[in-house]
Amino acid sequence: MGKVAFVFPGQASQYPGMGKELAEKYALAKSVFDEADKALGFSISKLCFEGTEDELKLTANTQPAILTCSVAAARVLAEKGLEPDFVAGHSLGEYSALVCGGALKFADAVRLVRKRGTYMQDAVPQGVGAMAAIMGLSHAVVADVCKRAANGEVCTPANLNSPEQTVISGHASAIKRAVELASQAGAKRAVILQVSAPFHSALMTPMQEKFEQDLRGAEFSNLRVPLATNVDADTITTGAEAREALIRQVSMPVRWEESVRLLIDEGVNTFVEVGPGRVLTGLLRQIERSAGALNVEDEKSLTVTAEKIGAARSDAA
Repeated sequence: MGKVAFVFPGQASQYPGMGKELAEKYALAKSVFDEADKALGFSISKLCFEGTEDELKLTANTQPAILTCSVAAARVLAEKGLEPDFVAGHSLGEYSALVCGGALKFADAVRLVRKRGTYMQDAVPQGVGAMAAIMGLSHAVVADVCKRAANGEVCTPANLNSPEQTVISGHASAIKRAVELASQAGAKRAVILQVSAPFHSALMTPMQEKFEQDLRGAEFSNLRVPLATNVDADTITTGAEAREALIRQVSMPVRWEESVRLLIDEGVNTFVEVGPGRVLTGLLRQIERSAGALNVEDEKSLTVTAEKIGAARSDAA
């Protein structure tokens, strides 16, 4: 078989009850939730297993919750002898990828993303910033739409997700104008997203400066496997590169489509989405239909993925 990449979801993949089944079935998964509770000083596990959609939607909660679920799933995969050849993560997911790749200690990562989420939530007053998803226009057309909609305000592509989907970010009034212009330009859909801040835009720069100090204070090791970064869509292997990429990632776009294509060029033909939801699996189908897409978020998906990768690897051997 070709190579395997573990990819880790970002914000908007959360749902009530996530991670609960794995924590009940696997002692190793439960130990990850216990470690997160201890590191944060409150029960993120209770929030994942029993929290409401509204509680989980708060960025300061969402980020550590998704990270914890993703790392729990990755640890169970490792216990079954399934390790990736490459890792990547979408925005917040890059932290999960770095934990899985051995560059960041889990307890440090969970504290970092709690701060990241809190800073992001507080960076821009409610209602001032917004994000929108544009479907069915090329990234170049969306960039042009943003330029025309800006009128002196911030309006930029934030997530270059797939040939079909670009997410934009900036001042709420400019984003609203961009949505109208995108519809006029022939977008299949252009919708304002329910998020608490304009992520991956210049409006995040003040928060980036504050968060940089936390990242500089954290310990980063070299990776066991290469990571495809959001900010450069390039593979890295050192802890120093990982830290710099996370600092710049805050206000720069997530180049997801390019990252996936890079991994395919590196010989990856199976992508495993590790963590809640199937957002990245959906994007992969839009980017490259021939690539294998698996996911691990509960007992059933874990079993299917372990069997498929195990069978493919023994065939190759």
